[in-house]
Amino acid sequence: MVQAGSVSGGVHFHGPGAPDPHRSPPPRQLPGSPRKFVNRADELERLDALLVPDGGDGGDGAAGVSVCVVAGTPGAGKTSLALRWAHRVKDRFPDGQLYVNLRGYDPREPVTAHQALHHFLTGLGVPAGAVPADAEAAAALYRSLLADRGVLVVLDNAATVEQVRPLLPGNPRCLVLVTSRGRLSGLAVRDGAERITLGTLPEDEAVALLRAITAGYRAGDDPERLTELARLCARLPLALRIAAERAAGSPYTGLDDLIADLRDESALWDVLSTGDDAEADAVRTVFAWSYRALPEAAARVFRLLGLHPGPEVGLGAAAALAGVTARRARQVLDTLVGAHLLEQTAPDRYEFHDLLRAYATDQARSEEPPEGRSAALRRLLDWYLHTARAAGERIASLRAPAGTGRPDEGVVPMSFSDYDQAVDWAEREHANLLAAVRAAERSGLDRHARLLTEVLFAAQAPSAPAADWITVADAGLAAARRLGDRPGEATLLHCLGFAHRQLNHLTEAARCHERSLAVRRELGDEPGEAEALNALGLVCLRGRRLDRAEERFDRAIGIFRRLGAVRRELVALANRAETRHAAGRPDRAAADLDGVLPAHRAAGEKALLGNALRVRSLIRLESGSPRQALDDAAEAVELALELRDHTLEGYWLIALGDAQRALGRYGDALASYHRSALLHRRLGDRSREALAWQGAGETYLLMRRPAEAADFHRRAAAVHAELGDDWHHALALDARARALADEDPALARALRQRAVRLLAPYGDDRAARVRRRLGGDG
Repeated sequence: MVQAGSVSGGVHFHGPGAPDPHRSPPPRQLPGSPRKFVNRADELERLDALLVPDGGDGGDGAAGVSVCVVAGTPGAGKTSLALRWAHRVKDRFPDGQLYVNLRGYDPREPVTAHQALHHFLTGLGVPAGAVPADAEAAAALYRSLLADRGVLVVLDNAATVEQVRPLLPGNPRCLVLVTSRGRLSGLAVRDGAERITLGTLPEDEAVALLRAITAGYRAGDDPERLTELARLCARLPLALRIAAERAAGSPYTGLDDLIADLRDESALWDVLSTGDDAEADAVRTVFAWSYRALPEAAARVFRLLGLHPGPEVGLGAAAALAGVTARRARQVLDTLVGAHLLEQTAPDRYEFHDLLRAYATDQARSEEPPEGRSAALRRLLDWYLHTARAAGERIASLRAPAGTGRPDEGVVPMSFSDYDQAVDWAEREHANLLAAVRAAERSGLDRHARLLTEVLFAAQAPSAPAADWITVADAGLAAARRLGDRPGEATLLHCLGFAHRQLNHLTEAARCHERSLAVRRELGDEPGEAEALNALGLVCLRGRRLDRAEERFDRAIGIFRRLGAVRRELVALANRAETRHAAGRPDRAAADLDGVLPAHRAAGEKALLGNALRVRSLIRLESGSPRQALDDAAEAVELALELRDHTLEGYWLIALGDAQRALGRYGDALASYHRSALLHRRLGDRSREALAWQGAGETYLLMRRPAEAADFHRRAAAVHAELGDDWHHALALDARARALADEDPALARALRQRAVRLLAPYGDDRAARVRRRLGGDG
């Protein structure tokens, strides 16, 4: 027998109408190939040697070596080499190319392996909201998806082996190309990685790179002067490219003058030297030389961008940071891109090379007065706050929290015309919004930290993992307490409780809601008290403490009704209906829903309508109306798809599968359960994944395939036992007993007896009926 905690790997659904997994289009994530790339011929040949010749492995260009590390000094052109070669051989990897910048040496937080897995899995067709919240589960899913594919994986700017190892596919048909300043010796020892060490360019290749970039802009430059310029750049490609762009932009200035300027900057760095090696000093010298040639407006934006806390910056955020219009910001950003001081990654999206970010940050600290830096950061945080609030209005009907006020002068937040536009922005800015909260905390901007945390909860895209928001919740709570903002503290505790419930952390969820309730009562906040009671009811419902759940919902409904808060009363009524259905009182549950559905439909409340439809589907199915139940569940799932909410979709698909099974549409039911199980596995909700397995097991039993039914219920029972969910554990044991009744009557009898013991503490009508059916005391 499988013991609790031993279930792992995928669960496969088979049979007529069961879904055949189909692949999304192959990912094509490589950034553009570097322009004016020259030489590095020896290194390119060594990379070519990593590939098995076509046909040599029986495939179409599989890799002979699975991992290769391109190591070298900062600015040596590791990324350029990797991307140049990746584009050259991408046709050898028809199943796609994955790319991520791990930002291992960025002054800001590096990308974690789990964040990179989220990026890769969505590129492989996994819905963003369905990526497993658990890092190990995400890595397992990633390896499973690549098990039979030939994919090129480029991991740029890795700092540690720990960043890289979870991203290794484990399939020799895939090739992983890693760039790093370090040697990453652990990959060679344990994973058999090849290493190519990239040094400075040979002198002739360095001069060739200068000529390639200045071609068409300058003519007749003396070869000796070009050689001297290359030497001043330490023959490092990053410094060479920046210097060449400076020379190309000054076609009538002689190289002697440019070299003299560069030597002056060298003198400056001699004074400011931190004792780093000569190559690093050369890079800094070229940065300073190019930076000081910028128009003042561009130089100011460059250094202010060093204050941005996130991995990349959008046009609107850059404009707010600088306190200029979006049109002016775009002009200046184009200047920085043209000078190779900034990279444009997408329309209106920009990022720094990590060395340039560090330099920009240093320049901001040395050239911007403290009050100027603080004002710039406040403008930026204001832009994120008010833009996120606008997104939250579309995504979750957010009302502006007390104290939000108006944005600072010169800050023009975005607005959104519809739900999808807001979700797109929230997905794109997810990492920046989390970073903004942390930046506000570090800078002592408590008002922004508290408000951003609350607004971000509502403005998260449906795809955002709840665990991400929890990482910044403490910052917001601490800020609210320092400000003495008791309403804000209660609101954040309420949000934190919802996040913990979503992750099935029921004890912590209840603790947060109880604390929120205490603050609400202390403040005499009756609407807030009712919200806390409703939330506590939901925690009790998920833990199947049904009497207590109904009591909490009753009290919430009474307060909402007395206050005339009709919308919130309807929400609590739907929750009470679900509680009454779970307790085996479908008539009373149906009565609760009478006014709920038409009101939500009239108001266009898709999420609330979908949940009510799911509950009514369960009621109708139990009352003998499977066709109407199917209609309700199908409409609910469609609403979840419109909302791009995979948490809702996964849960509501179980109700759809139940109705399909009741109508004898077994293939459709298996497809629904399969999709639900897949989504819940990726979301990290093992409880609801097991519920989908139980639905599949019941379906196989009706299809007269008891062995498969028993296996699904065995797996479900193990998970419920591990999670301490006695109710669903008992139901899974009962279902497995029914599947084994003919094959192993003695085991079936033992399973039913265990189920009866587990059901003993439950006093509701449904539990009593199940006990009677199993032969226990009713």
